[in-house]
Amino acid sequence: QVQLVESGGGFLQTGGSLRLSCAASGSIFSINGMGWYRQAPGKQRELVATITWGGYANYADSVKGRFTISRDNAKNTVYLQMSSLQPEDTAVYYCNAALQLHVFGDVNTYWGQGTQVTVSS
Repeated sequence: QVQLVESGGGFLQTGGSLRLSCAASGSIFSINGMGWYRQAPGKQRELVATITWGGYANYADSVKGRFTISRDNAKNTVYLQMSSLQPEDTAVYYCNAALQLHVFGDVNTYWGQGTQVTVSS
């Protein structure tokens, strides 16, 4: 019943900006944190940025200073503001969430379907 719906991907040129959004819906007791991962062709999936629901953010070195992760607790939504995009940022971006579905439940991870970001030179 839990869904992570991503939006905001697209095709743009080097130096452009894009904002990704991911909204979690369904029966959710609490969100521990959410984040973004990406997978480029021929590469493994890698962490881009994460944020706890208390607001602590963590970034991959490759995106520090260019990307900003944020969240809206009331909307169960995480955002990724991407600036100064480079061809190396081209990948499928996946939303990730660490959720509890019940007060006594475990924290489990959930994934969105992915959204394509393509940066051309």
